Amino acid sequence: MKIVNRKNRYWAFFIMLAWVLSSCLAQRKFQDPELSLNTDELYRFEHNEDSASLAQLPLDEFFADSLLHHYILQGFEKNYDVRIALQSILAAEAYRKQGKAAFYPTLSVGPNANWQQFSSNTAFGEGGFNMNQFDLTANVSWEADIWGKISSQNKAFQASYLQSISAKQAVMTQLVSQISQAYFELLALDEQLEITRRTIENREKSLKVIKALKASGINNTTEVAVKQTAAQLYDAQEIESDLTGRIQLAENRLSILLGQAPQKIQRGKLSQQSFSNDLTTGVPLAMISNRPDLKAAEQGLIQAFQLTNKARAEMYPSLTLTAGLGLMSNDISKVLLSNSFYHNLMAGLSQPIFNGRQLKTAHEVAKTKEEEALLNFEKSILVASQEVNDAMVNYETAGDRIESKMKSYEAYRIATKQSERLLENGMINYLEVLTAKENELSTELTLVDLRREQLASVVNLYVALGGGWSND
Repeated sequence: MKIVNRKNRYWAFFIMLAWVLSSCLAQRKFQDPELSLNTDELYRFEHNEDSASLAQLPLDEFFADSLLHHYILQGFEKNYDVRIALQSILAAEAYRKQGKAAFYPTLSVGPNANWQQFSSNTAFGEGGFNMNQFDLTANVSWEADIWGKISSQNKAFQASYLQSISAKQAVMTQLVSQISQAYFELLALDEQLEITRRTIENREKSLKVIKALKASGINNTTEVAVKQTAAQLYDAQEIESDLTGRIQLAENRLSILLGQAPQKIQRGKLSQQSFSNDLTTGVPLAMISNRPDLKAAEQGLIQAFQLTNKARAEMYPSLTLTAGLGLMSNDISKVLLSNSFYHNLMAGLSQPIFNGRQLKTAHEVAKTKEEEALLNFEKSILVASQEVNDAMVNYETAGDRIESKMKSYEAYRIATKQSERLLENGMINYLEVLTAKENELSTELTLVDLRREQLASVVNLYVALGGGWSND
């Protein structure tokens, strides 16, 4: 009984020692980093100080086109980049569970057999002495988290897990942009193809008119005018062929984004696309706080911070408590007898002294990685602000260009009609008519591209502000 009591006192002593040592060193606690950039001066446009950000709108409210909304949800489910990101989350979750389990003791159980025959050139071997040992043992080992090494590692695993979730959300926001851009491109190509086909019909009629004028001798129309008009028709037919091929290529790209084999894509019309007119962007830093890539960068900083804590704690003593119990005998037939029972308790406190500078190097490297993570976080903020600024500039510029191009198109349209009348009355030559028609077609096709760019800029702003990764 005294021996047992003495062992209990030893055990209590080491547990108390672990508690005392753990109170000697307080682990660094993560705090919001001090940034070297002024987050109040990130944007070149006026922003609303009170309203919520555009990024808070769920997908089904932001996208009025139900087909586009459906394709985005399909991409979330079947796109391969999203599915690959999900596997990264599962791997990070496994490490997170491992980090939690590190607080608990390890347990190993197993039978062991040892047969040993000594050399005849040894003292034991000269007498023909052999030694056999059989045991069935359970061993329990537990390391006290004195300096927070285990807790720091656990927090690092937790940050890595959250980072993987944010990384997946970042993939989803990019997918929103990619799918909507591909969809808008299809709509724009459809409209350009429709315009081109109408132009072909008109130019076929014009060619007949020019041939009739030449045949009748009106206005001195020559074969050159006929050939020039025919060339314009052939140019329009070439544009039609190009647009038809581009439509199929765009359908192929969108199909891959949706995680399916290339196929025809059902879609609406460019003129039916609309978004909320309220492009409220919120306050400076808050307007991008919803971005998952920024959250991922922040979790990367937390992970680096905790790994620095762990590397620092590795340089301090570690206290390990080990207990074993089981059955042991030199005769295998007696292993299961009650008098074969044994147990042991052991406590060890080890302090690394000379280890080839490995621990100090690991700590220095961890500190540089922490600083690198901070710089990456700041860089992410700057990149995010650039994307928001670019989206706003593109949106405003596209609106101004559309307004100007509409006026230009209307002027060319009127000029084309009037020039055709003047040509029929012999008041101008055919070159003026050809030029007016070419300008009208080019302007109308450009106008479609500008409308597509404006739609894309709204989506880019939505994504740049951190919207699109959730449909809640």
